[in-house]
Amino acid sequence: MRQCLTSPNGGYYTTHREGRDQFGTKGDFVTSPEISQVFGELLGVWLVAEWMLQGRKKHGVEIIEVGPGRGTLMQDVLRTISNFKSLASSIENVYLVEASPSLRATQKELLCGDSALETVSAGYRSTSRYAGLPITWCEDIRFVPNEADKTPFIFAHEFFDALPIHAFQSVPPSPLPTQTLATPTSPISLNRTTSEAQKPQWRELLVTPAAESSTMISSTSSSNLKDPKAEFQLTLAKASNPSSLLLPTLSPRYKSLLATPGSTIEISPETHSYVAEFARRIGGSHPTSKTSSSSPTPPAPHKTEASGAALILDYGPATTIPNSTLRGIRAHQLVSPFSNPGEVDLSADVDFTGLVEAALNASERVEVHGPVEQGVFLEQLGIQDRMKMLFKGLEKEAGNTAQAVNTAEDGQTGQNVVTEDIEVRKKSIREGVERLTSRIPGRGMGTLYKALAIVPERSGKRPVGFGGGMSV
Repeated sequence: MRQCLTSPNGGYYTTHREGRDQFGTKGDFVTSPEISQVFGELLGVWLVAEWMLQGRKKHGVEIIEVGPGRGTLMQDVLRTISNFKSLASSIENVYLVEASPSLRATQKELLCGDSALETVSAGYRSTSRYAGLPITWCEDIRFVPNEADKTPFIFAHEFFDALPIHAFQSVPPSPLPTQTLATPTSPISLNRTTSEAQKPQWRELLVTPAAESSTMISSTSSSNLKDPKAEFQLTLAKASNPSSLLLPTLSPRYKSLLATPGSTIEISPETHSYVAEFARRIGGSHPTSKTSSSSPTPPAPHKTEASGAALILDYGPATTIPNSTLRGIRAHQLVSPFSNPGEVDLSADVDFTGLVEAALNASERVEVHGPVEQGVFLEQLGIQDRMKMLFKGLEKEAGNTAQAVNTAEDGQTGQNVVTEDIEVRKKSIREGVERLTSRIPGRGMGTLYKALAIVPERSGKRPVGFGGGMSV
């Protein structure tokens, strides 16, 4: 997945193809910020609410987004918080974690316009159109400065579904082969069973070249895949390997599935590393956790006060372990993930319970709330009220325009055109909100997508959007 998506040579996200865009109706998929500006605005409101709840820090605030896409979400967030002057003045830096040079250029154009782009130690820096905030691009979150006195607000929207996974399948125990040792007196049988040989084992599902005569292990439960021709396939490893011996032992949730031969699970260690990093930046390191000398992530600085928050929005099951969810997406259709490498988007369901475990294991001074359905989250943030406000703005705009066209000879015709245009724009907003919140399968994202928050430990006081309220 990493090679196909982010390789500098032909990667899906890292290679610019003339006339082709991954995002939007003309691309391969549409994300929530592209559907409606209301989505990003409400995430900005969520940030404002958390900042208020944590005492309205006057300095040291940072905004971090991992996987910012075209920059649409960050644009809406920054435009929203620029209306809160005291918050905007407390923000010292905005960090965008982006591995793709072409997407970085798109983000810079949208967020900073003609402002100069300079090279800095962490990556690249420019100045935002909104409140003149500095924006720094880093290729990895490890390059984002981690200082104990900072208050980071982190967004991860449809980021974790694109991180690499390992897939494992439980296989039944098999008897050890009979071995005989020849000695000068008589042969000695070396066949002896061990406790491990009598237990099911996890075996990794590996990507191998497809053979016409072979039986390919399906990577997705969907039977409606377009373009069934695949160059690769998943093949069950013949023996245990380091990944299958280690990764399924990291959570007790896998043990019950191991006992059922044929069970499959998907694990994303890179996802766990990112979430643990979020938690440490917010609450500091867990006193029992240790960073190995070979770890690429430097030890987290000692944080005297937990502060900041992380908001994660993605798709996947709320409580179960993902299995057989690896999929390819092209032109808004599901396709084989093993066809056309580098030209097809790849994704897999996010293990939200695994995110919770990773965050709580990384820092004892954080709480995790959710996951909750995206529809519920946005409704609690006031998406319907925001839609009504946009309608009022359009009606006011229509009134002003109608007043102007009434002075012309064809004033009535012009007024009709204005009214029709406003109704079209209202319909677009209404349909966007419906798509973001609807729980009807196949029509909306309200149930499939989930929201999860990591916040400082505060005796279970819920954030807004997760059952909590906001007081100004």
